[in-house]
Amino acid sequence: MPDIPIQSVSAELPSRRRVIQRGLLGAAALTVGRGSLYAVGAEDRAGGTGVSAGEELIPFLDAQPLAPGKATLHWDTLTDWITPMDQFFGVQHYGVPKDAAEGYKLECTGLLDKPRTLTLDDLKKLPKKEITATLECSGNGASKTFMGAIGNAKWTGTPLAPLLRECGLAAEAIEIAFWGSDHKSEKIRDAEYDQNFARTLSIADALRDDVILAYEMNGEPLAAGHGAPVRLVVPGWYGIAWVKWLTRMEARDRRLMNRFTARDYVTLRGKELPDGHVSWQESSVGPMNLKSMVAKVVRRKDGITVMGAAWSGLTPLKSVEVKIDDREWLASKIDDSHSEPYTWRFWTIDWTDPKPGEHTLVSRAIDAKGNVQPAQEDAAIKLKKTYWEANQQWPRRIKV
Repeated sequence: MPDIPIQSVSAELPSRRRVIQRGLLGAAALTVGRGSLYAVGAEDRAGGTGVSAGEELIPFLDAQPLAPGKATLHWDTLTDWITPMDQFFGVQHYGVPKDAAEGYKLECTGLLDKPRTLTLDDLKKLPKKEITATLECSGNGASKTFMGAIGNAKWTGTPLAPLLRECGLAAEAIEIAFWGSDHKSEKIRDAEYDQNFARTLSIADALRDDVILAYEMNGEPLAAGHGAPVRLVVPGWYGIAWVKWLTRMEARDRRLMNRFTARDYVTLRGKELPDGHVSWQESSVGPMNLKSMVAKVVRRKDGITVMGAAWSGLTPLKSVEVKIDDREWLASKIDDSHSEPYTWRFWTIDWTDPKPGEHTLVSRAIDAKGNVQPAQEDAAIKLKKTYWEANQQWPRRIKV
């Protein structure tokens, strides 16, 4: 399981405070809400629960564990499309480097016709681009104790592709390795070697026009725990690819095989073959999987509204369906006020005349290619033997 830094990062958010919107309830049935976000001020919230006056938050019986002192998303008080900074998770493997911003330089090297070294001021003089993207740890949701390692933010920096093209990529280059300033001694073949954190992207992935070298998060300079002064932002990919404290980019003609590209963050899955055998295959963690979460349940005078979020990697989200107990799957209402391609979407469904007692709620996301978020008993989950890339449906229990 990844290490999560103890400190919470503090910063001011833009004044976009939104909460999942109340839907129109039908008679004695499950119906789709008429919307999923509405503006709400801090004075409208009931004791920090993220609900309006006159509403009641129904607690989950399987409450989300929250580690004291650690930044993590609180699903049942989720109100903001942009994640509050005190709930925005951070993962680090070699510790947060000290003085990473002092005398900062980014080395562009390897198989380049015109290698360059840039300062932070140099990067800020290059064309600027803003990307709003959801960042999720690839271990998020793998266990009940690790459910809040996700957040949505606006990232500002300079596009990577023009810089690489300006440096002149050699024809034989197949990937770009991105190196952070964080480092630690690793045991390799019975000896200790100092290693900097590094991950790679293929040339095609590195040349996407939405991959950026970011130096701002939500309109403020990156905080130390989020990779200051510069980090890589790869929309649609798990956070392991978003290299923090970036100091070197290297164009290579062969694959980098370090801990975090070859040995760790590697998923072992079984693939069922026509003859009944299972082919066990390992793959590097990359683009995010299709996923959704029942975030909170609110009681109103006219019924109950179930609320949640859904997201996908490189394929657009198409729909979200919800099941209550053993009923059929029903379509939810997906908020349409935000439709950026690499961000989560909020959804609602309304439930009138619920019977007293315990109930189980679960959601599943469906993308534009027809892929469906798998259930726990599906082969895609049962035959996944490693921690990473957990995207199974996650049932939640309540008592009405």
